[in-house]
Amino acid sequence: MSLNKEHQQQLLTAAKASIQHGLNAGCALKFNLAEYPQVLSECKATFVTLKLDQQLRGCIGRLEATLPLIEDVAENAFLAAFQDPRFTPVTMDEFAELDIHISLLTAPVLMSFSSEQDLMSQLQPNVDGLILVEGSRKGTFLPSVWEQLPEPEQFLHHLKQKAGLSVAYWSDTLNVYRYQTETIA
Repeated sequence: MSLNKEHQQQLLTAAKASIQHGLNAGCALKFNLAEYPQVLSECKATFVTLKLDQQLRGCIGRLEATLPLIEDVAENAFLAAFQDPRFTPVTMDEFAELDIHISLLTAPVLMSFSSEQDLMSQLQPNVDGLILVEGSRKGTFLPSVWEQLPEPEQFLHHLKQKAGLSVAYWSDTLNVYRYQTETIA
């Protein structure tokens, strides 16, 4: 799903407005879908990443499409700004300096592999996002994480740790899903 520049700008404006509303009212901004183009009302999974001085300041999203696109972006922007457990809530002083990045996710596809080495050989650095699932443990990395972890082995091992598994963990019941993103900034 490729959005034109006008639609991209509407999503960035919605994300920023939702954070501003959060600063003033303590909740995400709600939108009247009738006021927006149909493409922004289609259900789409998104992540919103906030950066301050090129450093991560918050990142929250959904792996499954459950809300209309503009609502998903507004909700995730609010959550990234105020409820990412790794950070304190964004302040009014920080608000003007935030860089907002929106990632639109494709539907995840279950990968088929025979070993960890086989899995790593299939990975496409800077293209694939991954979801790793083992029982109740789950973790995901957006494709942008390849910037910090450029080798497939690093990427996979850190993802295992994020899911609460050891780096050496391997099991025949491990499921890995691949997805791609369109990034708007």
